[in-house]
Formats: sequence, structure tokens, C-alpha cells
Amino acid sequence: MFTEKKFPTAEELLAALGAGEVSSVELTDEAIARIEQDDASVNAICVPDFERARADALRADEARARGSVEPLLGIPVTVKESYDVAGLPTTWGRAEYADYVPAEDAVQVARLKAAGAVVLGKTNVPVGLQDIQSFNALYGTTNNPWDRSRTSGGSSGGSAAALACGFGALSIGSDLAGSLRTPAHFCGIYAHKPTLGLAATRGMVAPPSPALPVDLDLAVVGPMARSARDLSLLLDVMAGPDPLTGGVAYDVRLPAARHERLSDYRVLVIEDHPLIPTGTAVRAGVQRIADALAAGGARVDHHHSPLLPDLTEAAQLYMTLLFSGSAAAFPVEAYDDLRTRAAALSPDDQTLDATRLRGMVLTHRDWLAVTARREHHRHLWRQLFAEYDVVVSPITPTPAFPHDHDPNILGRRLTIDGAEYPYFDQLVWAGLATMPGLPATAVPTGLSPEGLPVGVQLVGPMFEDRTPLRLAELLAD
Repeated sequence: MFTEKKFPTAEELLAALGAGEVSSVELTDEAIARIEQDDASVNAICVPDFERARADALRADEARARGSVEPLLGIPVTVKESYDVAGLPTTWGRAEYADYVPAEDAVQVARLKAAGAVVLGKTNVPVGLQDIQSFNALYGTTNNPWDRSRTSGGSSGGSAAALACGFGALSIGSDLAGSLRTPAHFCGIYAHKPTLGLAATRGMVAPPSPALPVDLDLAVVGPMARSARDLSLLLDVMAGPDPLTGGVAYDVRLPAARHERLSDYRVLVIEDHPLIPTGTAVRAGVQRIADALAAGGARVDHHHSPLLPDLTEAAQLYMTLLFSGSAAAFPVEAYDDLRTRAAALSPDDQTLDATRLRGMVLTHRDWLAVTARREHHRHLWRQLFAEYDVVVSPITPTPAFPHDHDPNILGRRLTIDGAEYPYFDQLVWAGLATMPGLPATAVPTGLSPEGLPVGVQLVGPMFEDRTPLRLAELLAD
């Protein structure tokens, strides 16, 4: 079992660097030594880049001596493997792309470097980023630092494990199906899923596709850290449109948080979902946050608001959109088989398994209808956020679960308090914020009786990312 250590936050390291108490070279060497000592049993760093990191750290120290004040100057960080980093392989966990080396940094990697960060290397992911665990034949399995027999989550599982182990102070990941929030929840760290479209995604693309600006529909890129304040620090670096689409990097003026005091927040707490139960350990974590909010004087309401969009329809819309692109590259024969199976479904079968199958063969006509319903849900959320500032909910129904590498991914099962449920049904909580494109901050709430981290998400209004981020800071104080 992992023994938690208190590693410095990026904010604390910046203060030490500014005071001359430590150098970036020293911080980088310390991080590399920790990786070399501890990562063999965790396997978070799949592509180390230590030689360039040491050179970049030296340049950072020289820049600081000249008076440079970049926001992350000299801070060691890691990058999810799915981001292009010039000179390093980008594989998305696919062995056939082991030698694919892009020549240009992804937008977010370029922004990290421009902000003065020192990139230690890349962190592990599942194949194609399409799992709630992080393992692949090329780089192996990333273990949960708290219990090596369990997953660190996916698809940003390598980044979450790296932060929990002190391998750098910050990391960047991505989120389509909870890929920032779930690993944070499983590993006891912080993460933020930004509002859809807030941070440019170019260069976070599966090989060998060119790094072009694309509309990812549901997916975002975002920050991961060991403190809530560090999330805001990194989001300020990441936020902004792609310069290739006419936007200006760093020119982002998000509204200030709605409130600065905990007692002013109006919070709706949701702990139950109609399509999957919430496990005892996660339910207790949600209650701990609710209790902390109430103790701080916040208005706390539980799941009885008529303003809340229908969670069953929301989950079905999310699963449909999520899986609508998953079969696009299938061979014709395999796609035709999916169409045959979907056509054989009873119209009365509204299970999430059936929804996923229908989604994989969704026509463009039907996709437009689903998108129209999504827009209606966005309107409902706008009305809800006129009454509330933040919604608190689980991220998944359980803490980190044991490794499950069954190649029949749709046949896997998740055990919740002794009962089994379809593996992908746990994504309904991730979809709560993803389907309408809302910002959501993952915060740790303590440990389960088994000694595993438990987190919750703070969902905020669209393009008001600073509101859930500020609440996360207040809860941590």
C-alpha cells in the first residue's frame, strides 16, 4: 500500500525558485532521481526525456537570473503521451506507431515551454485513449500508487500516477469520458475538465493524422496538479483558442469566480443516478464534501431540484455521442455486422448497452437530432445555474478497481458493493459534465475504508471555470 508523501505544489516551488532557495536544475534532478527510484513499480513515465529536461532547466535558471518571470519558469512537468512533443514518439499506446516521431510540439506543449516549464517526459495511456485504465502492449501497465493491484485510471492514468508519486509538479491530460477526472479520483490528486472549446487541442491527435485544428465535439484538454490553486495556474497557461483559427494564445478573459467566500456558494449535491448505484465509499466521499460546504456556511441542497436535467436522457445522449465516432474506422464487414446487430434490437431496449450499439452506427440525420437534444440540455443547465453556482457529484461509482485486461472490453463488469454492472455504465457520471460541455473540477475527499482515494467533481456553468476552481480552493483551505 502506498504511503502518501506531501510533495511541494508548483506554487510553492515557484516561490522557492523566486527566493533563490532552489534552482530548476536541482528540482529537475530531484524529480528524475525520484522517477528512476520509484517508477519501476508504478510505470507512469513511458517516454522519459531527461537529457533535454536538464538542458531546459539550466536555461530556465539562466533566464530567471536575467529577470524573466514566465508563469511556470523552471517547474518540472509531465505530458500525456497523446500530445505531440517534437523529437519524442507519439503512439497513443499503439505498437505500430512506435517509430512515429512528430517534428512539431502540440499547441499545449508549446504553451508549457513558452511559460518556462521543464518537460520531464510523457506519461502512459490506454490503447487509443479508449479505456478507463492505462495499459498497452508497447509500454505496459500503469499501476495505482496506492495499490499496485489496481488501475490508476484512464486515459490520463499515467499523469495522475506521476503526480501522486511526485514525478513533477504538474501534468496535462485530456478528457472525453472522464479521462482527467477519473484518474484524479483514483489517485488522490486534482484535475480540471475545462469548458468545451476553452483550450486549443491541436497536436493532441492520434498518429499518423496531421496536427490540424479539429472540432473534437466532446473532448477537451486540461490541467492536472496536486493542489486546486495549481490547477488555475496551469489553466491560465493552457486556455485560449488556436492561433491557426484566428485566436490569440493567452488572450482569455474568463469571468471571475461568482464568489470568494465559501458561505456565499449555492450548491446542489447529486449522489444517486437512475442507471447505476453509487458505491458506499464514493457516497461517503460526496457526503464529506457536503458536510464541509454546510460547515462553511454554503447553501447545500440535495437531489430534489426540478431544474436538474433528466439524468437518464442525459446519459443516453452522452453514450450515443461518445460511441458515434468509435466505429468510424472499422472495416466494412465489421461495421455492417454492427448495423445488423443494432437493427435487431427491440425498440423497447433502452439499456446503455443498446444505446452504445446504436451510437456506433448512428446516421448523420440521427446525430443532428441527438445534437439538438444536447442543446436543449445546455439550456436546462443554464437555468439551473441561475439558481445554483456548482453541482457536486461522483466521478465514478467506486474507488480504483483491480486491473481488468479482458480484451472483450464490452464484456467487462464493474463490481459495486458486491453486485456487477456493465463496465462502461460507470461513465454516466463523467457524461454529466461532458455531454453539455461544462467545466468540472475533480477534488480529493479523503480515503475509503480500504485506504483508496475518493474524489468528487464540482461542475460549474459553461465558461465560468473559475467558479468551481475557486470552490475547490476554498474547500482545500
